Parts: sequence; C-alpha cells; structure tokens
Amino acid sequence: MNTEALKELLYKMADDQLILGHRNSEWTGIGPLLEEDIAFSSMAQDKLGHSQAIYQLLNQLGEAEPDMIAFHRKASSFKNCHLVELPIGEYDFSLMRHFLYDLAEKIRFEMLTESGYEPLAQVARKFLGELRYHELHAITWVKQLGTATEESISRLQASLEFALPYALGLFEPSPYESEIISSGIFEGEEALKARWHQKVKEVLAQTNLRLADITLVTPVYGGRTGIHTDYLQPLLNEMTEVVLLDPTAEW
Repeated sequence: MNTEALKELLYKMADDQLILGHRNSEWTGIGPLLEEDIAFSSMAQDKLGHSQAIYQLLNQLGEAEPDMIAFHRKASSFKNCHLVELPIGEYDFSLMRHFLYDLAEKIRFEMLTESGYEPLAQVARKFLGELRYHELHAITWVKQLGTATEESISRLQASLEFALPYALGLFEPSPYESEIISSGIFEGEEALKARWHQKVKEVLAQTNLRLADITLVTPVYGGRTGIHTDYLQPLLNEMTEVVLLDPTAEW
C-alpha cells in the first residue's frame, strides 16, 4: 500500500470537513429559522468530529498530532477544495453548497466502507449514519425550496450555477489516483463523481431547478495542491485564534 497516496486522500477529506465545519458554525445564532440554526450547528460539530478522526488516522501513519495538523499549518499546506472555504453568503448559497458537498461526502464514505485500509473503512462505517442525516437534511430543503416560490427557485438556481464549478473541484484527481485505486484504498474520484452526478440529477429532477451539463462546466481546481482563494487565510486566522492565545486549549 502506498502510504503517501493514503495520506493525500486522508488530508483532503479531513481538511474539507474541518473547513466546512467551521463555515457551517458561522450560522450559529443567525440561521433563517431556529431549526436551521440548530441543524447547521449540529452538522458543523459532526464535521469537526469527522476531521479529528481522520487526522488521528494520519497521526497513526506518522503525521503530527491532530491539533498540530489542524491549527499549526500554513494555508498552502491545506488540501481542501475551494468550495468549502467560500464565505457562507446568503442561506441559498450555504444550502446549495451543503447539498452538493454532502451528497458527495455521503457517497464517498459509503464507498470507503469497502476500503482495503481497514482503519479508514471502520471510520467510514462509524460516521455513515451522521452523513445520512446530512444528506437527508440537504435533500429535504432543496426539494422544498426548489418547488416553492418564484423567488426561492430563482435564488437556488443562481446558487446552483455559481457553486457547480466549485463542487466539481471536489473531484480534482489525486497525483496518486492510480495507486489509490489499484491498492484498493478507494475506487477513485471519477467513480465518485459519476455516482454523485446521478444522485444530484435524481434529486433536482423532483424540483424546478435545472442542472447544467457538467461536461461543459470548467471545474475549479487548485485546492488539493495548496492553491487557495483569498478567503482561506482569514478563516484560518479566526479558527486558530484561541489556540494561539492558549496553546493548552483542546478541541
């Protein structure tokens, strides 16, 4: 098994969860409904827990302690996709990001339950229940608002068109893609994208939203190789404020 290939996969998964968890937490206290305030806060906690578990797998492979990985790296060392680091914007964008990301992540974890790297398979099985809730929450609201008023449909459609190129960046190929697949660690980003695309189409077919032909959409790549938007560093500054003030603090 190619350890570097495995680490690359784990880093991008954990970094996605950490950064989006922090973004989702920004809805705490300002959600459009009390239920959504609670839901986004709960999902944020789940994502932070998932990231910590994956960082622990990296630690077992010789990387630093989870706190060091999460709070003491430069922005250029993070492997998260651009989608998760974008500001929360209005609720329609955060909902659409939630929908596009969590459908992909739930499928990724389903696939990873069969991973040849058993510690990762165990983590995938453990968190799959929480990810099913995240998926259900996203689908429920997209269906509801995607068939409601002219304004809600228009806003979601605009957010879908804006977020789609970033969502495709989720599947940026790894430099170790062939090793990851051949060693049985994971079926690969193309396999994941195909399943995700089918699921997204199935859901949106039950709404008034229109999905573009993804073969004509240019994916926003770069995050997996440490090239990020200007939004990541301020987010990391905020995220690490407490630990820099008190290095003994625990998350």
